[in-house]
Amino acid sequence: MTDPENDLDSMSIDLNGSEISSIHREDGRLTLHFSRAYLVKTMTGSSERTRWHQAGDLVIDGVEEASTIPSGPLVCRGGDIEENIFTYRDMVPVPLESRGHVRCALMFEGVANPFVAQGTAIRLEMHDTPKYIEHLR
Repeated sequence: MTDPENDLDSMSIDLNGSEISSIHREDGRLTLHFSRAYLVKTMTGSSERTRWHQAGDLVIDGVEEASTIPSGPLVCRGGDIEENIFTYRDMVPVPLESRGHVRCALMFEGVANPFVAQGTAIRLEMHDTPKYIEHLR
């Protein structure tokens, strides 16, 4: 039996396989554009999950340091998103907006070294309407 008070809808980007068309840095702001972010949704009261895709931007403000930006398009192999005391491994929670210590370290197919950036704020801006792909059992 599930506890309805702890059983909430949730959604996150699965970084593995998500497609990034560009990474752009300008005036202390870094924007990673997901041309196809793969979303996993969990619905209240269901043990099944669903997979979707949607475009969006992961924006880091106050970028203090960043490694060499790989040229796109890129397919993500996973990585970490750090938001103050939390580390999200291979995923990005939706929604996400936070100030403080933020860092991303992402790995891409065909790129030897991870892309690392650190800043003072992070937010996720999703665009368009999510498109259904499949049920995950």
